[in-house]
Amino acid sequence: MKWISTISKKRLKLIIFGFVLFGLAVVVRLFYVQVIQHDKLTELAKENWDREIPFASERGEIVDRTGKVIVTNKLAPTLYFMPAQNDNIEEAANQIASVLKLDPKKLYEKMNTRDYLVKLAPEAKNITYEQAVQIQGLKIDGLYSGVDYVRHYPYGSLLSRFLGFTGYDTQGLAGIEYQYDKLLTSKDAAIRLFTDAQGNSLPHVDDEWREGEQGATVELTIDLEVQEVVERELSQAMEKYNADQALAIAMDVNTGEILALSSYPTYDPSNFEETDQSIYNRNLPVWMTYEPGSTFKIITLSAALEEDVVDLENDMFYDKGYTIVEDSRLRCWKREGHGSETFLEVVENSCNPGFIEMGQRVGATKLLQYIKDFGFGEPTGSNIAGEASGILFSEESFGPVEHATTSFGQGIAVTPIQQVQAVAAAVNGGKLFTPYVVSRVYDSESGNTILESKPELKRNVISEETSKKVREALESVVANGSGRQAYRDGLRIGGKTGTAQKVEDGRYKDGEYIVSFIGFAPADNPEVVVYVAIDNPKSSVVFGSTIAAPIVGQIIEDIAPEIGLEVDREGQLEKQYRWGDPITERVPNLVGYTLDEIMELQYPFNIEIHGDGKKVTSQLPEAENIIQQDGTIHLYLEEN
Repeated sequence: MKWISTISKKRLKLIIFGFVLFGLAVVVRLFYVQVIQHDKLTELAKENWDREIPFASERGEIVDRTGKVIVTNKLAPTLYFMPAQNDNIEEAANQIASVLKLDPKKLYEKMNTRDYLVKLAPEAKNITYEQAVQIQGLKIDGLYSGVDYVRHYPYGSLLSRFLGFTGYDTQGLAGIEYQYDKLLTSKDAAIRLFTDAQGNSLPHVDDEWREGEQGATVELTIDLEVQEVVERELSQAMEKYNADQALAIAMDVNTGEILALSSYPTYDPSNFEETDQSIYNRNLPVWMTYEPGSTFKIITLSAALEEDVVDLENDMFYDKGYTIVEDSRLRCWKREGHGSETFLEVVENSCNPGFIEMGQRVGATKLLQYIKDFGFGEPTGSNIAGEASGILFSEESFGPVEHATTSFGQGIAVTPIQQVQAVAAAVNGGKLFTPYVVSRVYDSESGNTILESKPELKRNVISEETSKKVREALESVVANGSGRQAYRDGLRIGGKTGTAQKVEDGRYKDGEYIVSFIGFAPADNPEVVVYVAIDNPKSSVVFGSTIAAPIVGQIIEDIAPEIGLEVDREGQLEKQYRWGDPITERVPNLVGYTLDEIMELQYPFNIEIHGDGKKVTSQLPEAENIIQQDGTIHLYLEEN
């Protein structure tokens, strides 16, 4: 018995020890679960209970170079419904339908389901803030308003064919909205509601808030003030000439920053569904390709001056109205010809045979290389969606006739942005910069830069000395030649006209033209280049000189204060008088004169007096401005 008792005691001890170990294991496990894994397990449990009401974070804004908002967001709530939390769904549907002007039966069908959470879309998606407040005032059980946004365009259709638009769930579908969609897209916040399997709220668990992230801000190189001027002028041109299309680009010649980019007709991005796809899918300044016409002559001029094969002032050329190249008669726009002229007059007159002569002096191989060096035949690298590359002759097919027609801008196809890039290089000292329109992308909350663009110099295509000669020649075109309607006193504009017959299926369309003008200012130290093209204007006189040149002149005049161009008449060429031009004179300085002294001078102007003083203290227009001889000068008089 003693032996059995000893064995039993040992077994009992082992059993007790086992229970102690088991108890410790349970305590350790409970500690691990309740303390160490508490957060993880709680979150897993909540995932089985939670129902999220989305609170959209704002999609990133698009701003101009000064931070002015071009595209932003507008609050537009979306309604969510939990059927298990409402005992009278039919009444709830009737109340909501009455506010939103919906069919209550269809709304009831959507709300009366076994789903935990019903998104009332599209019927109650992106409702107005006022409607949301009115509905929440009804205090309908189980109805929640989720914060949502729609895109808002404070400037309406301004820049729309570049900006693009967003779709049903604010995803980018076109333009910059599509191109930078990943960066603009936000991460939604949400309210987490915890319910049982039937959708009833859990009393012992508090609702939670899940943080979201706003989308990044895209900052453009666009200047809104410049953009508004450009679009105003294009809109007026479309109406005045009943044109099919119109486009414009304004660019900083020394950096490649695009200040304005416009296509017409335009559209409302908030209602893009009402617009033909051919409009919102085509950003004309980078997509459209066509024969450039005489604006391309700037490249031939640059090549001839760089190769030193022509002296503009001293070399002479005789234009009989045409040139024969391999049995092909290539005509000048002036049928009877310009007769004997210097090569500077060839440029001023936009004489086709004269430019053929320049191109022949440069040589086919070298001219084609200059054209490529100026960036034609390939995309500019602007990173603007939809950019085309244009069409050039291959070296094998660049025969004498192709060489001749290319010299004056016919037979090839280029894009507007290629022309702006090339002409900027021709007048800025020979530096070919990559055009760009997105300055940077940055985190809207921290301000940290995500992406950034800087001026990118591709190469030097001509020398500063050659560029200076090009500038002087093109300023003379505006003062004395075909670009005279772009002339603005004190702004020293240079430029070149273009009139190109439209091509369809390899044939020229009778009576349809694309007229253009590319201008820059100031001519002695260029800062901005502006290109305008009007497609198929209906007018009795269809030339770039009569339609596009005055538009560019007006744009440069109106944007001058915004971009820092000051009136400076030193060195400016006087505009050459032509028959039919109004007779003008410089405004005299009459400040300090008495009325008797002014009358003795016998000026041909109309004089209007303001005030009762004895001497002139100020005047409009100010001295040295140009005024027509029958114009009016306003004089302001004060006693002292």
